[in-house]
Amino acid sequence: MKNEHVQQIDAAIAAVKSLSTVENFYFVACGGSMASLATGDYFINRELETPSRVYTSNEFIHMNPRGLGKNSVVILRSHSGTTPETVEAAKFAREKGAVTIAISMEETSPLCEAAEYTVHYNYKDGSDAIDGEVGVYFSLIFGIISALSSDEKYQRVLSQLSNLENLFESNKKQTLDRAYKFGMDYKREKIIYTMGSGAYYHQAYSFTSCLLMEMLWIHSNAIHSGEYFHGPFEITDYDVPFLIIKGEGPIRPLDQRAIDFAAKFSEKVEVLDVAELDYTGVDEDLREYFGPAIVGVVLRQYADGLAEHTGHPLSVRRYMWKMEY
Repeated sequence: MKNEHVQQIDAAIAAVKSLSTVENFYFVACGGSMASLATGDYFINRELETPSRVYTSNEFIHMNPRGLGKNSVVILRSHSGTTPETVEAAKFAREKGAVTIAISMEETSPLCEAAEYTVHYNYKDGSDAIDGEVGVYFSLIFGIISALSSDEKYQRVLSQLSNLENLFESNKKQTLDRAYKFGMDYKREKIIYTMGSGAYYHQAYSFTSCLLMEMLWIHSNAIHSGEYFHGPFEITDYDVPFLIIKGEGPIRPLDQRAIDFAAKFSEKVEVLDVAELDYTGVDEDLREYFGPAIVGVVLRQYADGLAEHTGHPLSVRRYMWKMEY
């Protein structure tokens, strides 16, 4: 990892450690940025006793959480650093006295200027993983967890993040043919449901909202595997397509139950089994921490496969960036 990134992450972690008590964490962003931050929220809640919550930026301001104050840590993200709602959320949190950490590819952006601490990442279409958005963010999150916990495994997570680049490339190669076959098989579908649980639910949400709906104009909904049987499963039929992430860790039985039912009644169930991915260089007990990062890269290939076979480039928009809204 480049020295500038290390220094920024270390400064942010030191600010968190300097608090007499960390009362809560808030993860604040919009769209895909919110989905990426939610992975950190999942692991904070999983590994620490400190409460954590994800907010979409505008809601965070209007909600004005009662617990927000000088012992709060607010982590915000915007790829460009210009998302107006997130910039305002950073100003709002800082006025409340919280430690504010902005994550962006643009160090001179309004978001980074509004927050007290900046964590910058490189952006090269998914390459340069350790200095890219995933590597930098995971270094920050597990650095914070390690600083607030005595468990040695988080230090091992941090040391093994250097494998991300190789893991991304090996898993892209492993799943390329399957992803493009998915694009060919599902190219005429008007709706595709996605499903997952735990940290992987946020990947399902991001795939649904940012890739299928925003970029490909395919109707979709992200369904939590544990909630599938509490209403959504009634839409299951032989011609209803699902893409289901079968995760690693304690949530795996939730996903398997949903897969078993969906596959019983639908002929269009695509399962992305995280356990089948390549984890070379990652300790067995750390795989669940790396899985969400790898799945994000693989799902992007599924979107590329759909784009290739539908003839709809992922860069095309109707409204975004083209008008005031």
